[in-house]
Amino acid sequence: MTADHTDTAATDGGTETTDGADELALDPWGSSTVSDYRKLFEEFGIEAFEDVLGDVPTPHYLMRRAIIFGHRDYRRVLEAMRDDEPFAALSGFMPTGDPHIGHKMVFDEIIWHQAQGGDATALIADLEAHAARDLSWAEIDEHTRDYLLSLLALGFDPEEGTLYRQSTNRNVQDLAFELGIEANFSEFQSIYGFDGETDVSHMQSVVTQMADILSPQLDEPKPTVIPVGPDQDPHVRFARDLAARTRYFGVTEAYASFEVDGDAERALLARAYDALADPEADEPVRCVAAADWLADADLDEDGDGDAARDGVVEKLRAAGKEPLRPRVRFLDRNATEEAFEALIDAVEGEKRVFEGHVDSFEMDRGAAADLAREIEVDHGGYGFVPPSSIYHRFMTGLTGGKMSSSIPASHISLLDDPEEGYDKVKAATTGGRTSAEEQRELGGEPDDCPVYELYAYLLASDDDEFAERVYEECREGERLCGDCKEQAATLMAEFLEEHQEKRAEVEERLDAADIELESPRRR
Repeated sequence: MTADHTDTAATDGGTETTDGADELALDPWGSSTVSDYRKLFEEFGIEAFEDVLGDVPTPHYLMRRAIIFGHRDYRRVLEAMRDDEPFAALSGFMPTGDPHIGHKMVFDEIIWHQAQGGDATALIADLEAHAARDLSWAEIDEHTRDYLLSLLALGFDPEEGTLYRQSTNRNVQDLAFELGIEANFSEFQSIYGFDGETDVSHMQSVVTQMADILSPQLDEPKPTVIPVGPDQDPHVRFARDLAARTRYFGVTEAYASFEVDGDAERALLARAYDALADPEADEPVRCVAAADWLADADLDEDGDGDAARDGVVEKLRAAGKEPLRPRVRFLDRNATEEAFEALIDAVEGEKRVFEGHVDSFEMDRGAAADLAREIEVDHGGYGFVPPSSIYHRFMTGLTGGKMSSSIPASHISLLDDPEEGYDKVKAATTGGRTSAEEQRELGGEPDDCPVYELYAYLLASDDDEFAERVYEECREGERLCGDCKEQAATLMAEFLEEHQEKRAEVEERLDAADIELESPRRR
């Protein structure tokens, strides 16, 4: 969840194959690279951002240029944005070095969501930096101020948003303790590869990050988006799991009094009902009839599908002549006795009450989910909405390969002297050919060029026409690398000069903000 950006390189507008890349293992603290972003859709269920781009009001240029390439459950955030309902955006920054242009992407995403009316939160992951990277509190304090100054200089409004550091936020620490009750060591092993050598503080910092992600909902449940690089997706998935585990009630579609094992079995019940239901008949569909239909139906399923069918048929036969009817089911997960009784009373219309669930025959699933959350919050529960996320591509380092805070030549710090930024761009690797003649004949390779990325991610700013012109001129051989780098270097120097002037201007705003800049944990 934290934006460290010391890991992965990839190009804008395409994919890059990197030796040693591991497209299957996403490590929030590691150095593996993503060789093909499309693999993330298949392996981890990340959806393509282009599928929702048309619903985004005044999309940020990072969205328009497919630098933000994926999302998880972002539609619920867009719906809140469209309907002028509460929503939030949060990201954390692990202060392990100077803030650099890779971090600026995340700063911009938080600021954009704030401008759309969201409750924006930026946090300093100092507990994680201390536990996972062994930074001293004095080092953390120094970097904390630098990160926050850049955030404010880029447009974050501290009076409308929230700033905090993990080590001094008691609400987050209390929530982390409660979430820790729902987590176990086997999950830390399977998700993060922790073992007997992993220190407890590192594991504690993970639970704290889960609390960070859910903390915008402590006042009220609301859709919340976490902008991250894909390496942080394990944190997002774990937070979504923990959010579900804390809920008092689950809400699902159902067809009979018995429980089914997942969506596959539920879908089979739906198919049987749709096949047998007759709106003109008074006689209901019976479970035994549905069992016979499913047993004989040609569903063209694989082995897993056959196993699900066998399980459903067995449950239907056991239910006998019980009617098969669509319904919405409220499952008692963690509800207090008082909350469960209140839910029963609140469900209007035809219903059936069982020991561990309530079935409603007249509510739709959306209304049922709203009611379940309302009852939960009224009776002391959190009512968390599963957090959403958007994913941006990593920037390639200026020297090729990864952009790393520990390799100064690979990145441009937001604190670099403008002349130093100019020199770094001039020395950067390009996607050009071996000679000017070959470049003119064959064209350049902007998809493999760290300098073109500077235009797309930063230097072209909101000017899509300029970014596209640079791309096309390079690809057609009209733009040579020397001139291109000169222009980029000049624009970079101008950006750094302007940014640092703004940093100086917002120092008083930062000092007045509600965040402790010096940790009481210094040692």
